[in-house]
Amino acid sequence: MYTQRLVEALQRIGESENQRIRIDAFDFSHQPLAISHQRFDLVHYPYFDLFLLTLPLKKMAKTVVTIHDVTPLVFPEHYPPGIKGKIKFLIQKFSLQNTAAVITDSHNSKKDIKMYLGYPEEKISVVYLAPGEKFKKMPTGSWQLATQRKYSFPDQFALYVGDVNWNKNILGLVKACKKIKVPLVIVGKQAVQEDFDRQHIENQSLVQLIERYGKDSEVKKLGFVSEEDLVKIYNLATAYCQPSFYEGFGLPVLEAMACGCPVVAAKTSSLPEICGEAAILIDPKDYNDIARGLKKVISDKMTRDKLRKNGFVQAKKFSWRKTALETLKVYERVAKK
Repeated sequence: MYTQRLVEALQRIGESENQRIRIDAFDFSHQPLAISHQRFDLVHYPYFDLFLLTLPLKKMAKTVVTIHDVTPLVFPEHYPPGIKGKIKFLIQKFSLQNTAAVITDSHNSKKDIKMYLGYPEEKISVVYLAPGEKFKKMPTGSWQLATQRKYSFPDQFALYVGDVNWNKNILGLVKACKKIKVPLVIVGKQAVQEDFDRQHIENQSLVQLIERYGKDSEVKKLGFVSEEDLVKIYNLATAYCQPSFYEGFGLPVLEAMACGCPVVAAKTSSLPEICGEAAILIDPKDYNDIARGLKKVISDKMTRDKLRKNGFVQAKKFSWRKTALETLKVYERVAKK
């Protein structure tokens, strides 16, 4: 999604401002021979895996790499790479050193990249992500009842969108929702997975979610939903909660804000940076504090109205045009060197 939206935004800038930018999008893992015979002024790898070889040692041109976050390095006990993963990490880290620039999603991730990858701070640029254009407040209409019936939503519910990895702290969120007796809706394909390694340490949060709440009607797991339906669900939710122990960015909080959904988020890592004054910030390690934040939103109309208003303002600070322009500045700076 990041690559697609970035390429589209860059191409729109090139067309609207008559800039001589040619953007070619390739899958380097499947087209190495075709690509190696072409000439580029600059190559941008929009994805960097810590434990897989996604960045070649030999660069075809001046190279820019996007690293969204390095959460597994911050919490190695929860994301052990294994022997092969450690070897590949060392290769990836070495390969990163001869790149011209790194783009990352937040100042918090910039700090981590410098610390854990040893990459020069002056070569790291923070370029924020943004919600898609479809994420917005929808007018009252028949879609509300239709969506509510389609998914059997209660009148009030808390919403979470994303994976069920350890750092997302979904078990803490469920406990908080149970404490204040509010139903929770979880959107994301991982929550409904059945065919996965139940012994793997990285899947233990999902295993516990299934074992404890798999048949709980108050914890509704939708799996993947279309972007069109996701916008409607944000619009219907009473509150959106991002209770993560750690986030590189936290895009769903901006999607929720753009849709007029009040946000409760953890006061850790990048989330305060992204949320600004438009969310109630909570301690993710204390499910009672998560419950406090949610209860304040759900029970207090003035709080909801204030968060909606501030959320619209905050979300408008982020756009894919702005992301593309900031990325283009990185390209231009690298090209001049």
